[in-house]
Amino acid sequence: MLGFCLGILGLIIGVIYSEPIKRIVWKGYNERTKNEKRIYQLVESSKDIIYYCEIKPQFKYRYLSPAIDEILRPNLSKDSLKNPYITFEIVHPDDYHLVEKKIAGKMDYNKPIIVRWRDVHGDYKWFEEFATPIYENGEIVALHGIIRNIDEKMMAQKELEYKVEHDPLTGIYNRAFFEKQKKLYNEDLDESVGIVLCDLDELKWMNDNFGHQMGDKLIIQTSKLLNQFSNENSMVIRIGGDEFAFLVIKTNELSLQHLSEQIKKEVMEYNEKHPHFMMKMSIGYAFEASSIGKMEELFTLMQIKKCTKIKIIGNPFSQDKKWRKAAGMITTWAAFYHNDDSIKGLFDFVFVPIMY
Repeated sequence: MLGFCLGILGLIIGVIYSEPIKRIVWKGYNERTKNEKRIYQLVESSKDIIYYCEIKPQFKYRYLSPAIDEILRPNLSKDSLKNPYITFEIVHPDDYHLVEKKIAGKMDYNKPIIVRWRDVHGDYKWFEEFATPIYENGEIVALHGIIRNIDEKMMAQKELEYKVEHDPLTGIYNRAFFEKQKKLYNEDLDESVGIVLCDLDELKWMNDNFGHQMGDKLIIQTSKLLNQFSNENSMVIRIGGDEFAFLVIKTNELSLQHLSEQIKKEVMEYNEKHPHFMMKMSIGYAFEASSIGKMEELFTLMQIKKCTKIKIIGNPFSQDKKWRKAAGMITTWAAFYHNDDSIKGLFDFVFVPIMY
């Protein structure tokens, strides 16, 4: 009897309070739904690419935000849901192994993953990815993360690196780059290596007699001439005021000799074409069959001139003190009036015989 009474009482209470309870529950449900919609809208409108992908039992995307469609190509998010291996098709060949390592769980996920993906125009864009693994029973079963386009950041970084490693006057590599490469081949990479040192002789004499502007012009012309011999294994570097060097890898002594002779030939041809603005250069080279532990010694040999040397005489009169002042006056005069045919003819008659 007591149980029956309690049941009736519970029924009465339920009828009385059912509407308020329903309103409370419904209100909570609505708030949760609104919050979920806000979060979804936030994710969908983000300029960053947000994703969730399963790795096991099979590799597939559960979600990929539409930001990727705007950055790379239209409908890529939907296409990737159908075929997740598109990721491997558009990644840069040099970054392919990073995607493999990420999926295989062999990545340090505490560090950003920097990769390049190909867009609809065939151009590669830089991306920075922060991935978080999801584990079950000690193995990775899924990944979720955020991917951000960093083209502007990489461009700024490359510009900074360029300024750090290039000579502002000539645009070729500088001493900082040379020291970096020297350390690399001295400690980490073992290659046959040679250094060809090219000293631009009497630059000080040029600066003292004709001004630094003319000296800079000679440096620029020299860098242009030498840069013709640059390639993937031979880099021309300005290592000092009047010193240029080629760092040559995967080479031999005969090749270094040939390069030195080619430079000499080019300088002599330049002097024939520019009799009023000639170069005088000393060229030396040294070689090591193995670079590890030898780079400092190799460069020291170059600095103290204990190497095979070639000398090119550009302005023999400059060695004779009695001609220096006269040559300076004539050259300065000619520099101002080189467009006047009558003056230029007189200059050719007076100056050129002195130089030869």
